[in-house]
Amino acid sequence: MIPRYSRDEMVSIWSPESKFRIWFEIEAHAASAQAKLGIVPDDAAKVVWEKGENAQFDVDRIDEIEREVKHDVIAFLTHLAEIVGPEARFVHQGMTSSDVLDTCLSVQLTRAADLLLADMDKLLAALKKRAYEQKDTITIGRSHGIHAEPTTFGVKLAQAYAEFDRCKKRLEIAREEIATCAISGAVGTFANIDPSVEQYVAEKLGLAIEPVSTQVIPRDRHAMFFAVLGVVASSIERLATEVRHLQRTEVLEAEEFFSKGQKGSSAMPHKRNPVLTENLTGLARIVRGMVTPALENVALWHERDISHSSVERMIGPDATVTLDFALARMTNVIENLVVYPENMKANMDKLGGLHNSQRVLLALTQAGLSREDSYRAVQRNAMKVWRGEGEFAAFLKADEEVANALSDAQIDDMFDDGYHLKHVDTIFARVFGE
Repeated sequence: MIPRYSRDEMVSIWSPESKFRIWFEIEAHAASAQAKLGIVPDDAAKVVWEKGENAQFDVDRIDEIEREVKHDVIAFLTHLAEIVGPEARFVHQGMTSSDVLDTCLSVQLTRAADLLLADMDKLLAALKKRAYEQKDTITIGRSHGIHAEPTTFGVKLAQAYAEFDRCKKRLEIAREEIATCAISGAVGTFANIDPSVEQYVAEKLGLAIEPVSTQVIPRDRHAMFFAVLGVVASSIERLATEVRHLQRTEVLEAEEFFSKGQKGSSAMPHKRNPVLTENLTGLARIVRGMVTPALENVALWHERDISHSSVERMIGPDATVTLDFALARMTNVIENLVVYPENMKANMDKLGGLHNSQRVLLALTQAGLSREDSYRAVQRNAMKVWRGEGEFAAFLKADEEVANALSDAQIDDMFDDGYHLKHVDTIFARVFGE
C-alpha cells in the first residue's frame, strides 16, 4: 500500500502499533482465562493487564529483538516481559504463535470488513440518490457497444445499486466467516491449554471459535474473504468502465466532475479526461490480483506450515486499504457525476429511429407475416438508415410489404419512445423495494 491510494482509518488497522496492541489483548485475555482455571495466579494476570494495557509498545525495540531471535512473536513476548516484569512468565501458557497471529489477523480483517461495509453504504446511498434523479432520463442502451433499445440513465444506476447491494451481502457473509478465533496450541489439540480459554478470548474479541484449527485457522475462510474483495473490485471496474465510455468525446453522455483549476493534460489544455475511473480500473486489477495467492494459501502442509504467512502480510493490508480507497473514490465519482440528457437524446436519435426495429418486427408478425419475412422487411429498411439515406419510419411507410400490413398511423405509434420506459417503475420497485 502507498499513501496515494490509502486512507488513514484503514491504514491504522494494519499499523505495527495496532497489531501489537491486539497481540497483547489476546495474550492478556488468555492469561485472565487461565487465572480462572487456577493455572495462572490471579495477581499475575492482573499485573499483565495493569502494566500492559496502557503501555506504548516500542516497535523499534521489538524489531531489534527480532533481528536476533528471528521470530516475531518471541520478540514481542520478550519486549512484553521487559514491560510486565517477572509475571510475564505466565504469559503465552500452552499457546503457540499461530494462536496469536491467526486470531489477530481475524480481528484485523473483521475491522477492515466493517470499514468496507460502511464504505459500501455510502456508495449505495449515492447510487440510489442519483438513480432517482435520473429515473426518467431517456438514453440509448447499447449491446456490443452498438445502439440497441432505449433505457434510462436511472435504470443504469439502479443496476449498479443492485450489484453493489449483492456485494455488500457477500461481504457480510465473508466477515462472519473470517471472524473466528483459534487458541488451541500446537497442532490444535488443546493438549496444553483448556478449550475454555479459547472461548473466553473469542468472546472478549467479538469472535466465534474455530471448530478445528489444526494450529492454524483453515485458509478457506481467508480465501473466501479475499475472493469477495475481488468481486467487489470487479463491480467497481464495471461501473468505472461505463463512466469512461460515456465520457468519450463522441458520446459525452456523462463525465467526471472537472474542478476549477484542474488540468487534464500536460500538453493539451483542452483535455478533460476520465482519470478517476481509469484509476479505479487499475486499482480493481490490483485487488483482484490478490485473490489467487489467497486461494493458493488454502493448501498447507499437514497441520500447518508458514507458506501463507508472507502472502497475508502483504495482501491483508494491500487489498483492504486499496479497496477502501476505491470505494470512497467511486462514491465521489457518482456523487459528482455530470449528466448530459440532451446529448443522450441526440445520440439516441442519430440512427433515425432504428431503436424501434424490434417493435416493428413484432407488429408485423402480429399482422400475419412470418417472423422470417418480418425480419427481412425490417432489416432491409434499417440498412438504408445505416447507410445514411433517410429516416426509418419513412422507409417503412414506403415499403409495399410493410404498408400492406401496417398503416402509417400504426407505424407512427411505434416511434413513441415512452413505450420502452413503461416498466421503469417496476424495475425501481424491485431494486429499491419502494
